[in-house]
Amino acid sequence: MTYIRPKKHLGQHFLTQKDIASRIVNSLESTSLPLLEIGPGTGVLTHQLIEKDHFYALDVDHESVEYLKNEWPDHQDKILLQDFLRSDLSPLFPEKFAIIGNFPYNISSQIFFKVLDMKNQVDEVVCMIQKEVADRIACPPGSKTYGILSVLLQAYYSIEYLFTVHENAFNPPPKVKSGVIRLKRNQTKKLDCDEKLFKQLVKAGFNHRRKTLRNSLKGMANGNIDQINSPLLTKRPEQLSINDFVLLTRQFETLP
Repeated sequence: MTYIRPKKHLGQHFLTQKDIASRIVNSLESTSLPLLEIGPGTGVLTHQLIEKDHFYALDVDHESVEYLKNEWPDHQDKILLQDFLRSDLSPLFPEKFAIIGNFPYNISSQIFFKVLDMKNQVDEVVCMIQKEVADRIACPPGSKTYGILSVLLQAYYSIEYLFTVHENAFNPPPKVKSGVIRLKRNQTKKLDCDEKLFKQLVKAGFNHRRKTLRNSLKGMANGNIDQINSPLLTKRPEQLSINDFVLLTRQFETLP
């Protein structure tokens, strides 16, 4: 087999330019950590990683996995037909590890939510995603693109937008540009609040981002929103920093 057919339902856009693949691989700082590649596709990144000792590549595409196993018969055990979103990765990565990949656009947000679930293990992520999503994840408070993923990921990771990739670098070309970003685990072991409530509050706030937080968070206060005397409630969610959301969460913890 010499050709893998890109599958629209899997959100596949195969990177074809090796120089861009090299830039992505060279952006990885945690080179001594075990490494997971998500969605290797035709193996343009895998080619530069397969010799690494503790490396695995996961893909849900039978055709892709078969192709890659044929390409590197001596490393077949590193290429797995497995869904990252539904996999228990602890047998492969019992300790800290890094993630790299050209993420399928249609599940990139779900991938990041799973990364958050494993934040104490995932030390670094270098990935290519839709530019709009990359901008949103990396942008600071106050921007119209600042949203749920911005807050939740920036709470635990330092995020850097690295470079933009043109549509013509892919087969088939996507309709939008792509962005490469790097997430590095920060020093925050645990937020100074109920982390589950923090996540709920952030999601509730941005689900009604045109409203002030006093209005969008009423449902979480069980009719007691007036018991919270905070100027933060007069703002919209994109105006709040991570620390602001932590402070607001602590006030919600005191409600009956």
